[in-house]
This record gives sequence, C-alpha cells and structure tokens, in this order.
Amino acid sequence: MTTHTMTEVQGLEAEHVLQVYKRANVVFERGDGVRLIDSNGRAYLDFISGVGVVALGHAHARLAAAIADQAKTLLHTSNLFYHPLQGELAAQLSALTGLDRAFFCNSGTEAVEACLKFSRRFWKGTRTKYVAFSHAFHGRTMGSLSVTWDEHYRAPFAPLIPDVVFVDVNDPVALTAAVDDTTAAVIVEPIQGEGGVRPISSAMAAAINAACAKTGALLIADEIQCGCGRTGTFTYSETLGLKPDLMALGKALGAGVPIGAAMFSNRVAAEAAPGDHGSTYGGNLLACRAALVFLHELDVAGGGGVLANVKRVSAYFDARLDAMKAKHPRIVDVRGTGVIRGIDIGEDAGWVVPAALERGLLVNRTATSVIRLLPPFVITETHIDEALAILDDVLTLHLQEKK
Repeated sequence: MTTHTMTEVQGLEAEHVLQVYKRANVVFERGDGVRLIDSNGRAYLDFISGVGVVALGHAHARLAAAIADQAKTLLHTSNLFYHPLQGELAAQLSALTGLDRAFFCNSGTEAVEACLKFSRRFWKGTRTKYVAFSHAFHGRTMGSLSVTWDEHYRAPFAPLIPDVVFVDVNDPVALTAAVDDTTAAVIVEPIQGEGGVRPISSAMAAAINAACAKTGALLIADEIQCGCGRTGTFTYSETLGLKPDLMALGKALGAGVPIGAAMFSNRVAAEAAPGDHGSTYGGNLLACRAALVFLHELDVAGGGGVLANVKRVSAYFDARLDAMKAKHPRIVDVRGTGVIRGIDIGEDAGWVVPAALERGLLVNRTATSVIRLLPPFVITETHIDEALAILDDVLTLHLQEKK
C-alpha cells in the first residue's frame, strides 16, 4: 500500500472532499487489534473504534478471511433475488432481540428511517406524532434528524418533519403526559450516545412501557450505539425491561462493514407491503457475511465469545473510573456500562481529545463536556489501565497549567 504524507492527503481532501468533518492531523493506514498505526508507523490505543463500529478490533483475522472469501464468491445481487445469508442473519437477530423480522439497510440512520416510516405505516395516517427525548440523537437523514434534539444539528435543515414532541429524558411524568392517542411512536435510545452517554432510568423505562400500553403508541428502541453487545447484553432494552415494537441496529453489527437493521414485531410488519420500502445495497452478501461473523464471535448462546469479555471487563472499568473520579474533582460524573463510557468534566472537554491523541490515545468528545470511550469489545484490563493512565495524565497536567 502506498504511503501518503499528511500534506498530500490534506491537499486532496481540501480540493475534492465535502468539508463537513474536522479531522485530527493524523493519517491512519493500518490497524492491529485495539491499535491503529499512522503513516509514520506510530501506534495509538483506539478507544473510539470508528465511533463504536470496530467491535472486534482492527484486522480481525476471521472477519478478514470471511470478507475475502465472500469477495471471491459473490458480493451483491440486489433484493430482486434471494441469497442464502439474509434469512440466516435475520433469524439470528430475531432470536437475540425478540422481534420477528428484519429489514436490512446500510447504516443506523437508515434503520431509524425505516422504523419511523413503518410506525406511521402501521397507523395508516390516523396517528402522526412522535415523542422523543432531550439529548436524543438518532441520525442525520431528514426523518432521524427530526427526532434528534440538539438544535445545532437541526436548525440548518429546517423545516423538518412536523409533529415531533421532545420531553425531558429525566421526567417520566412529562413523558406520560406527552404520549396520547395521536402518538404514532415513542423513540428512545436506552443509553443516549451522542447526548453524553446517558442511560435512561428504570423509572423512565417503566413510564414508556406504561404509556405505550395505555395509548397503543408504538415503541422504537434506537440500539445503534448501545446495542449489539456493547453493554454486556445484546440490547440495553433487555436490561431496562423495555418492550419495543421496532428496533434500530447498526454500528457494531458489521464490525467495520456498513450494515444496519430495522427489527419489526410481526404486528407492525403485517402492515408492510411490497414496494413500501427498499434499499439497493441493503442486506448484500458481503455485509450479511460480516454480520454473521460478528454474531459468531459474540457467541451470545455459548457465553465464550467477546460478549463474555465485555461482561468481564465492565466491573474493572467501573472500579477504575470511580477511582479516577475520586482523584479528580473536576470530573462531575462517570456514566455508562460495558464498553460504552462517558467521563463528564463539567466544562468543554474539547481540549482533552488532542492532548490524548498526542500521548497515543484516541477518544472523542460529545455533548460538549463528555469524554466518550467506545473501545472494541476485545479490550483487556491492561488496555483500560493504559487508556485511563493517559487520561489521568492529561487531566492532571491541565489542572496544573490552570493554577
């Protein structure tokens, strides 16, 4: 593979790539496990994993072999024909989520779009309202953006789809009042990701279930970031006792290969008809093969795969983060579980990202004040120690500089 200098890469992008990203000044060319290697050969500990995507780590041998084999066999046929992998993947996802049917697409935001569309399709125009939450982020396409809370994302693209009501994610009473017989669906992230790694409370989960049961409103669970095993269970809805009618999956599901899935109960799926929705690339053989490898490596049934590792390291992560919080008064909260974590420092955390990068650690900032950690599922206690030692160093030095 040809090595490109930073100047060459930045020059080409400045001229030809839509300028919607603020990239760090590093060019990554290869990866190995939980590390990325830049064009100068320097290795970095990856605690963002492509924003929650590279669940099995980089250059995973069995995933790479499966992708290579599938590329030599058959990549794509379109959804005009059958192939052997969609049904197999759908059956496994049905068993894992408790929902009956899958629609395959290419990303999480597309999965949310499908859920939004078919929650309206279910009601045949008699209900149009969506209830969503403060701090929610569901994607950047027009439907998913419409149920995303932050005006920073919404305002440049207004007007969005109408009849969306946002309620405080910490106010079950407000949720109960907002859901009525005009509500098509409630949409919720069991752990809000972009919103600052905020798990919803058990009280809110109970209020959502009760409101949907009382009014008939459908429940959409957005498990794109917190699902597929990142918390130690396949979905966090399961942990909370949420009872969704539809569910959006993405990110980790393809372990780096783009795939999304909208999961449907049979009750909602019964209202779908041929031609109601579609995707050119959705559910192609390469994406399905990658997702099947991921689910095999997860080994939910056998308990010996990477899901078991997530459960094992979760308690260690808890203890180490609690110790860091006790040491640094500037940390106002640590949130999350498994391998989705947020360190809230109560002020703009933008400076942490480049300081950590300089020391060989990849993290990102979200919700202004939160350092987000989304490492691959294969991390060990040693990796956690290494990452948190770097963050400890960054926070300590910054505090000294401010004195």
